[in-house]
Amino acid sequence: MLRGIFPSPAAVVGRGGRTVMAAVAENVAAAAEDQEPQGEAVPDLESQRLQIENKETGRDRPLQAGESWFLVKQPWYKQWEVYIQGGDKDSAAFPGCINNADLFEDQVNWRLKRGLVEGEDYVLLPEAAWHYLVDWYGLEHGQPPIERKVVELLGIQKIEVYQVELLLVRHSDMETPYTAQFSHSDSVDLILRTAREQFLVNPEEEARLWVKKAEGSFDRLCNTRVTVLEAALQTGQLVVMETRNKDGTWPTAQPPTTNTASEEDKEFQGQPGICGLTNLGNTCFMNSALQCLSNVPQLTDYFLKNRYLEELNFCNPLGMKGEIAEAYADLVKQAWSGHHRSIVPQVFKTKVGHFASQFLGYQQHDSQELLSFLLDGLHEDLNRVKKKEYVELCDAAGRPDQEVAQEAWQNHKRRNDSVIVDTFHGLFKSTLVCPDCGNVSVTFDPFCYLSVPLPVSHKRVMEVFFVSMDPRRKPEQHRLVVPKKGKVSDLCVALAKHTGVSPERMMVADVFSHRFYKIYQLEESLSSILDRDDIFIYEVSGRSAIGDNSREDVVLPIYLRERTPARDYNNSYYGLMLFGHPLLVSVPRDRLSWDALYHILLYRLSRYVTRPSSDDEDDGDEKADLEDKDSIPKAGRVAGGSSQDSGLEQAGPSCGVAGGSRAPADNSPGPAHWPQRARRKHLFTLQTVNSNGTSDRSTFNEDTHGVSFRSQPYIAIDWEPEMKKRYYNEVEAEGYVKHDCVGYLLKKAPVRLQECIELFTTMETLEKENPWYCPTCKQHQLATKKLDLWKLPETLIIHLKRFSYTKFSREKLDTLVEFPIRDLDFSEFVLKPQNESAPELYKYDLIAVSNHYGGLRDGHYTTFACNKDSGQWHYFDDNNVSPVTENQIESKAAYVLFYQRQDVARRLQPQPSSSEPPASPACGSPPSS
Repeated sequence: MLRGIFPSPAAVVGRGGRTVMAAVAENVAAAAEDQEPQGEAVPDLESQRLQIENKETGRDRPLQAGESWFLVKQPWYKQWEVYIQGGDKDSAAFPGCINNADLFEDQVNWRLKRGLVEGEDYVLLPEAAWHYLVDWYGLEHGQPPIERKVVELLGIQKIEVYQVELLLVRHSDMETPYTAQFSHSDSVDLILRTAREQFLVNPEEEARLWVKKAEGSFDRLCNTRVTVLEAALQTGQLVVMETRNKDGTWPTAQPPTTNTASEEDKEFQGQPGICGLTNLGNTCFMNSALQCLSNVPQLTDYFLKNRYLEELNFCNPLGMKGEIAEAYADLVKQAWSGHHRSIVPQVFKTKVGHFASQFLGYQQHDSQELLSFLLDGLHEDLNRVKKKEYVELCDAAGRPDQEVAQEAWQNHKRRNDSVIVDTFHGLFKSTLVCPDCGNVSVTFDPFCYLSVPLPVSHKRVMEVFFVSMDPRRKPEQHRLVVPKKGKVSDLCVALAKHTGVSPERMMVADVFSHRFYKIYQLEESLSSILDRDDIFIYEVSGRSAIGDNSREDVVLPIYLRERTPARDYNNSYYGLMLFGHPLLVSVPRDRLSWDALYHILLYRLSRYVTRPSSDDEDDGDEKADLEDKDSIPKAGRVAGGSSQDSGLEQAGPSCGVAGGSRAPADNSPGPAHWPQRARRKHLFTLQTVNSNGTSDRSTFNEDTHGVSFRSQPYIAIDWEPEMKKRYYNEVEAEGYVKHDCVGYLLKKAPVRLQECIELFTTMETLEKENPWYCPTCKQHQLATKKLDLWKLPETLIIHLKRFSYTKFSREKLDTLVEFPIRDLDFSEFVLKPQNESAPELYKYDLIAVSNHYGGLRDGHYTTFACNKDSGQWHYFDDNNVSPVTENQIESKAAYVLFYQRQDVARRLQPQPSSSEPPASPACGSPPSS
């Protein structure tokens, strides 16, 4: 009866190479004795036939995957059938003991002959039938049983007679392969155990396997729980075993620079865990997060003791195929080997970028964001739940909190069970109340870290420059305290207290690249003004306003420009470049003429513009008379040209013309009826321009009595280079003074960490963008929400929300948060009924801090961490590691805090012997020098 033999005649048979099969043969007698039923009489011949050939335990039973069948030489079995059919126990047809010698190539390696055919050379018997025959007739002394497994291939169950023969070698000795044979149903772990036994690898040494592909490349056999069939291993393939080096590295993963390392570095032996991480280019955020996580004692022990190997989840669709966990394990083992001053986390960085595209490249990122990704990735890669079941979230519905919380935690563990859950996960109580019907919804949700807000001040400090109408006064720098959600008028009121000038006589403008980027209205919000903006507040007459024809005075924006010869082959026209600070000047409407405007501007510029003497005026008049015919047409051409006509008017920011992406918000053209002419003056000429400071192309009708306009006019004061050099004092023009208020620093009062936690648990109203659907009202509501702590984890991560993002602004809060090094007590925040006899369940000690120095656009991350072995605090700054004292840890840079529960610290602390003094806490005070 054929049983679907694998068609692999070239395969080499046997359960192993020479060593394995020889051992089996030598001990077969003892093994057979253990398997034989003791004290049973040999049944009669008919009973033997029924037991061997029945459909339950005999040859006719159906195949089942994973069970064992045995080969028996066909002539022996044929003789046994003749003996049974004869019905005479004393017949000469007695077959004798089972002898399979003819099925083997030799009696040393006990390899099965090639090309054997079922029914002609052998028959297959199930395990029970085999043991019956061995019990009744015995097995030839020294012969091993020929056991084969039932495997399932393409949905069909077959008995594999010829197994997969693999060549096992050690990475350190590739020249002497060891031949071993495995069933398709054997696990890769059996291959690894066989290799470890053959190459005498110590149990504490970590090993892994590589298989050589047909094209010559090598692939990792990552998942040792899969079968030989699932791993697609074939006869003749080379399997390489490598063991981890003492320094935590793998022989196949040595960096190119290792060979050039000095002997001193190779022989380095330091404190485990005191190891820097190389900055690969803006990767300080990653280094900081890794150093914090590496100093969580129970997590690091989990990896150092190889407990992760049994829990790697390679089939989790939410995971990273175990690659993140393995890459992190490699880092931990290297850092805690004590053989490195610093390591290069290049492989880990590549893995992170592969599975999280936001971390690709070398841009700066947030250490907390990477930490969140890493914890989630490690959890899914190490999730003990191989197949997640669907769990429906249930509301409290009036049930006791204890019952609902326990149900929620059990449901969470049904889908999420890993060392990350054991170490970092806690439980929230979330309470939502509908403002309309009063419906209360209570749910319990897991958390991995607390993101606590910092108490935000409602005040804001702004620096401005005040420009007085008095030309003799230099601009004054002021530091003003205003409401964070205030208006521009509040800024003027605050400045009025310093200057005595009425807020009604102030105009606020944002100056950028020698022009007005924006002129603000009093009712505009201060949130639209960024801290980096250059804000000028100009004093104007109380009777004036921009663009208001009803006022007696009009405010004119004034730009300063300098003529420069254009780079043209015949120098037929001039370019104009902005320079200096623009002005807002009040001009009486009844004096709005070119001549009056010239004298008003000359007066406003008198602090840094020297009036010409009578001799200078005569020289100027003569030159003007000589050049009158040429200068005015030239000026007219420049004034009438656009930015496209004149190349120098499109110059970059260094020339005083706006560059980059920032352009003035007001692009209104000049007045429709302003005289478009460049009248000859002693020092400068006047020109109407647009808000960019480039000449206006509109046509104007001259009015000798005055000027009327329909839109906002901008005036440019155009200087000839020689006149500017002669009469314009650039040093004086750029000068300013600092008001006394600039010297005063607004001290921010420090806040306690407990205040941040209280703020986290404060009731709040949901925002319009995130409403809650009330099942009673059947509509979305802006419900009130309150979060409370119910269950705390072994290691609590507290993220201080220092970065604030709004529609108009982004800022970093540099408030000093005072956090305790020891005895952070959460008993007042936990709602779950507490165990009064175990207060350490609610007290935490600090073990690590991730720091961020700098602002939003740039910054640097470092770490303070307490070594779990020595109890000494160290400062990790990329490659550099240095010891620190506890009073250096608290700073404004603290960003992510790691706390360990005290009962866990005591549990992990090694128990001293009776002769040794009690050990200090894991992260106690540093030893005195």
